[in-house]
Amino acid sequence: MLSRASALLLPAFGRLHITADTGRPAPGSIVAANHTSLADPAVVLAALHRLGARPVVLATAGLWRVPLLGPALRREGHIAVHRGTARAAESLDAAAEALAAGRVVLIYGEGGLPRRRDSGELPPGPFRSGLARLARATGAPVVPLGQAGSRRLTSGGPLKQLAGLATAPVRRPTLHVHLGTPLHLPPDPADATTQAHHAVTAAWTIAARHAAAEPHPA
Repeated sequence: MLSRASALLLPAFGRLHITADTGRPAPGSIVAANHTSLADPAVVLAALHRLGARPVVLATAGLWRVPLLGPALRREGHIAVHRGTARAAESLDAAAEALAAGRVVLIYGEGGLPRRRDSGELPPGPFRSGLARLARATGAPVVPLGQAGSRRLTSGGPLKQLAGLATAPVRRPTLHVHLGTPLHLPPDPADATTQAHHAVTAAWTIAARHAAAEPHPA
């Protein structure tokens, strides 16, 4: 439902373009994406839906308390991440179960949003270790995903974000998602985290270059 809703609604707010090295993620893959805006999930889910993938998303547990959204997240089997609590590790166990069942799992390696408040593009920040630990525990391939343009939908403080979303149907910013080549991370968590960060940064660089090159509406 959420993937389909994103695919249906996003074209009203921006123009989504997708490039991929090897097509859609295979069943049982981890998609690792950069995180720059509250609009990222809608952009990434719409892109993956267009490619034929319906991922399980790891997202902050606070979203499960949002009316309408929370029940939809529970119904579709998305995974709440209870950051900073004793329950934080539960999300990786649930993600491993989803991968074993052949689902695609979407994870944001940075684990949070950047502090910068303007709409400028940002390369991925430092990754947390959760992605590396999940890949090591499951042996699942990691598909690096870079997305650019979502900060032109929502960025900055609450009022600026609302204004950005309200004016997006008029501005119709360019959004670009690029999926890189799947890779198997090394067993060492530090090396795996570094390799995943480099791969997602490379995918983001391609997405940002495409987004800058694509013509904007007059």
